[in-house]
Order: sequence, then structure tokens, then C-alpha cells
Amino acid sequence: MELAWIFDAITTMPYLMRAHAFKDAEAKNKEIVVGTFNYPMLMAADILLYSPDIVPVGQDQKQHVEIARDTAEKFNRLFGETFKLPEVKILKEVAVVPGTDGQKMSKSYGNTIPLFAEYEEIKKCVMSIVTDSSGELPKNVFVIHKLLRPESELQKIYEEKAGKYKELKELLIEDLEKFIAPLRERRKELEKDIPKALAILRAGGEKAKKIASAKMTEVRIKIGVDIY
Repeated sequence: MELAWIFDAITTMPYLMRAHAFKDAEAKNKEIVVGTFNYPMLMAADILLYSPDIVPVGQDQKQHVEIARDTAEKFNRLFGETFKLPEVKILKEVAVVPGTDGQKMSKSYGNTIPLFAEYEEIKKCVMSIVTDSSGELPKNVFVIHKLLRPESELQKIYEEKAGKYKELKELLIEDLEKFIAPLRERRKELEKDIPKALAILRAGGEKAKKIASAKMTEVRIKIGVDIY
């Protein structure tokens, strides 16, 4: 939060008005709070504080890394070399994860398939997928399925089962269950020992705090507020 405020002090309003979240809220005539407006600075701080070389993101998060790079460049120019300029890493096959309605998968859209879902929940989600059958291929089912199997393998299966949407959805359910089951079981194991799970989080937090504290000390010295 401290670094985000420092970044706020060197960032112009016109620059932040380019942010996707702000432009989307403005287009929908939403009342825009300050937290939405300067959220990119919080993201920039969260990225730059730990000096990463690369930041793995989805396509819709690319702008956050670009803003972080711009902010790092501006800070370095004003106060001296301090922050690394991270590179974006977007895996092509998962650049945009599709939801059950064909839009980008998002909790706010209510179109997700939860990563810890039980079998019946997976089944319900898949059966609710909107079927776009143009060209005999249920597009919305296929694009989700591509996350789990090679497209070349799926193409043959979907051609053999052309028009059999129920069977294709059932196959997707099976593949999702194979993928999700180990995650679900691991989560259940961690739930059995909450103190142990919290200890893991605490250890990670302490490790991150050391890195962040060192960087913030450097930042305070650079901007001239390290007075004691």
C-alpha cells in the first residue's frame, strides 16, 4: 500500500484513465471509486516489489504488467535505478480461459468451473454450457475441452461424434474430473490440518515480507523519506 501511494504520486490521471477496468466502468456509467481508478498502481506495486523477471498472466492481465513496466521506468528515471522491468509471459493455449457461456471465464459473470468442484458440480457446470453448434461442432464445449487435451486429438473425436452434444459433454466431464480430482483431494487433505495450512501461508508471507521490506528501504532512501 505504501509503494502504491508512492507510485500514485508520480502517475498522472490521464495515464490511469487508459486502464481497461476504468474504461469499462466508465462505459457502463458506473460510479467509479478511487480504488478502481488507481488499482493499476496497486498491481504495479505488487509486481515490482519482488523484482520478478517474468510475470505469467492471462491476455486480459497483460496491461497490468505493461503499466508496471512504465511505472518502473518512470521511477528509475526520476530517482535512479531501483526496479526491474519484468517481461510478460502469456501461454498461448491458456491466454484466455473461456467460461461456460462463451465469454471469458470470470466469477463476476457466473460462468466458472471451480477448481475444487465435486463431480456433481462439474457435471452441472458442463451441462449448462451454451451450445453453439455452427458447423456441427459445439464451439463452447470444444474451447474448454482444448484446455485438457491436444486440439488435434479432440478434432478427430468431435468429428466422429458430430451432433452428439450430450456425449461430447460427458467426455468433457470425465476429463475435467481427472484434472480436478487431485486438486480437490489435496485441498481436503489440507483442510484436515488447518494449523499446518496456516503455517505454510505464514512461512510464505514471512519470506515475501523480507524481500518487500528490503525493497521498501531502498525506495525510501531513493525518494528521500528514510529519516531514521
